[in-house]
Amino acid sequence: MANTYNADQLTVLQGLEAVRKRPGMYIGGVNSAGLHHLAWEILDNSIDEAMNGYATEVVLTLHRSGETVSVADNGRGIPVDKNKKSGKTGLELVLTELHAGGKFQNDGDGNYKTSGGLHGVGASVVNALSKKLVAVVKRDGAQYKMEFSQGKPVTKLLRAKSKDVRGTGTTITFTPDPAIFPRTTFNSETLKARLETGSFLHSGVKMVFVDEAVNK
Repeated sequence: MANTYNADQLTVLQGLEAVRKRPGMYIGGVNSAGLHHLAWEILDNSIDEAMNGYATEVVLTLHRSGETVSVADNGRGIPVDKNKKSGKTGLELVLTELHAGGKFQNDGDGNYKTSGGLHGVGASVVNALSKKLVAVVKRDGAQYKMEFSQGKPVTKLLRAKSKDVRGTGTTITFTPDPAIFPRTTFNSETLKARLETGSFLHSGVKMVFVDEAVNK
């Protein structure tokens, strides 16, 4: 047993390392509730877009494997221009930095008047705990895509060649990391129940649930 305790024995976790090291601090645990909490964080971001007047529809898809979820909205789309301070695009910033987002302004001029979830932490936490995450953004007449693994970018921000991109919005597709979660299969009834509750609480927002496993 070491008797010495000094500054050299302190560990500093960089970036999203802390999330992967102690996921329970951010999502409550790695059981079924923690697994589904990942979906709630992304879902809450889309609902925030709607509740602040920027989106009218949210679609949650449980893919055929049962281990991958997509959440899409027709909101403004996460910014893709570069942030002057960090040099990163807005999309990369939101998905790789713990306290990055448009929900921190408190001067009355912020982008969000109301928000749920972990307030700018949720998307990056989901990214950190995912084996794979793909973000697709439509805005300013173009479509962009970026892929991540365990919280780190594996591609640059890619712009689609198509010039006929209509509408705006964000789609996040993620697969939880089996190195973190003992079980990575989502429960379709749990997802559907959450959407039903959301549709009741947020009237005027169209919520769609797609279960590919049963083609429903």
